[in-house]
Amino acid sequence: MSTAPAPAREAAQAPDAARTVLRDTIGALAGDLTGLSRRLHANPETAWEEEKAARWTASLLDDLGYTVTPGVCALPTAFSARIGSGPLHVALCAEYDALPGLGHACGHNLIASSAVGAAAALARVADDLGLTVTVLGTPAEEGGGGKILMLERGAFEGVDVAMMVHPGPVDVAEAEPFAVAHLNVQYTGRAAHAAAYPEQGRNAADAFTVAQVGIGLLRQQLPPTTRVHGLVTRGGEAPNAIPERTEGRWYVRAADLEELERIQGRVENCFRAGALASGCALEIEPESPPYSEFRNDAELTALYRRNAESIGRRFAAPGDPAARMNRASTDMGNVSRVLRALHPYIGIDSLPAVNHQREFAAACATPAADAALLDGALALALTAADLAAVASRGPGTR
Repeated sequence: MSTAPAPAREAAQAPDAARTVLRDTIGALAGDLTGLSRRLHANPETAWEEEKAARWTASLLDDLGYTVTPGVCALPTAFSARIGSGPLHVALCAEYDALPGLGHACGHNLIASSAVGAAAALARVADDLGLTVTVLGTPAEEGGGGKILMLERGAFEGVDVAMMVHPGPVDVAEAEPFAVAHLNVQYTGRAAHAAAYPEQGRNAADAFTVAQVGIGLLRQQLPPTTRVHGLVTRGGEAPNAIPERTEGRWYVRAADLEELERIQGRVENCFRAGALASGCALEIEPESPPYSEFRNDAELTALYRRNAESIGRRFAAPGDPAARMNRASTDMGNVSRVLRALHPYIGIDSLPAVNHQREFAAACATPAADAALLDGALALALTAADLAAVASRGPGTR
């Protein structure tokens, strides 16, 4: 989708006084915001286990005057925090789950802290600008689909715009995530002594070998907009026992949900081939609802880019290999199919380290990362304020 804005939208800007308040508030709270980020980084919690992260993030919002509701949508590590009563309702999404074994190698500590920073600033001007601001603590982005469940259970009802900013190696304004299906795969065979009675076994590890060969060959016939990858999480119990049970997690990505549906069936057939060849039983279960592709909003993207550039951010050139993080999948895509959404990427000066590497996790707790979270918070706040200025002019300017 093009991000070229209409001229009237490009000209919209919040009053200078409000913009000054936003800048000053984030500056005054810099220590609290970077402190939250470092605390989350030092205490990584994986999907659905973010008890400390949700509590610490919500507590800071409570201190800032927000009305906090923990455990929303029957999700113990989700929360909602609200302030203001204006007609334009903006939701800031705070992710805070970490990766298993890698900690905050996707920088969700920065996402949560930048959301709180933007919320702190907007709280000061919400009534003047006609805003209602909600911060949603959204657990389990890394495979669990927390936002999808919250969307289905009403957390985004009444929201006009959902916003967040995601760390990466470089700044990219427009998100282009893949749709993705997360699959749990399990084979069940029959154990036997691998030397004495091998003919009595049914090898569940062989089933995965056949499936992975099939997937590797299938890739030649898949569109370039697809990705298939995964790992075996349980491969057997002992080298002298034919594996009776094996398990794995696999992701199938495609340009959109429609293409994903077509490709996923072909990938699942490879797992069925493994079961047929090995004589094992197969179970395939979704780990979460499918994540959608992200649908960019031209106005929001243009406003964010203008505001980010105004505070000194510089965006990667088209085709820059370091900018490919904008192709990663996110459950924010499902939100973007229902309401207007913003999901830019902000660089943390991590190169050559990129997302989901241990070196990137280390880069998410540095002075450069601290500066990026403060810039991201300000850019989000300025964008929300500018959007309120557009709304205040009435439908004729939209």
